Amino acid sequence: MYTWRKLTQEQREEVLLYRKQQHRPWHSPPILFREGQFHLTSACYEHAAHIGRDPARMAAFSQRLLDTFDQERNIVLAWCVLPNHYHLLVETPDLKQLKKELGKLHGRTSYEWNLEEGASGRTVWHRCVDRGIRSERHYWATINYIHNNPVHHGYAERWTDWPFSSVEDFIERIGRDKAISIWREYPVLDYGKGWDDPEI
Repeated sequence: MYTWRKLTQEQREEVLLYRKQQHRPWHSPPILFREGQFHLTSACYEHAAHIGRDPARMAAFSQRLLDTFDQERNIVLAWCVLPNHYHLLVETPDLKQLKKELGKLHGRTSYEWNLEEGASGRTVWHRCVDRGIRSERHYWATINYIHNNPVHHGYAERWTDWPFSSVEDFIERIGRDKAISIWREYPVLDYGKGWDDPEI
């Protein structure tokens, strides 16, 4: 399984440079709670690390995931891609259509990755789960949860060590001190407990 900690410092710098050159996310949405916001989570089947086969696939998939969102209708507020699943905080007027587009992305990547690896017919994705954001507290706890996910799963020691997320843009927008304040005021606690069970 690909892990950030196994990369050499030179490899890490190469991945971080690539990420910065891609300018992700491509916009700076306002940071506030509104109706129509959802936390989306999608996992690889049986939590296999299909996304994280190597850093190039991680970077390419991150870009394709963000490119799935029609900027006129959907706003990506926070995101994180891990070797075997991803998290998104989005604002959308049509959740059903958005999940349909993500389903198409899953279908395309399943086909391509199975072709690359000689694993025709293999199940790559499990499903996409959505949770509506209910309050300002839920909103900020979700952002903290998403950005802390690489640390939670042991892929990085700090949020900013992980290149496949919106954390760098988040901190750049609001400042390090404000990010720390939000982390303390809206702790993750048991947020997401049980979500990593195989049936999710």
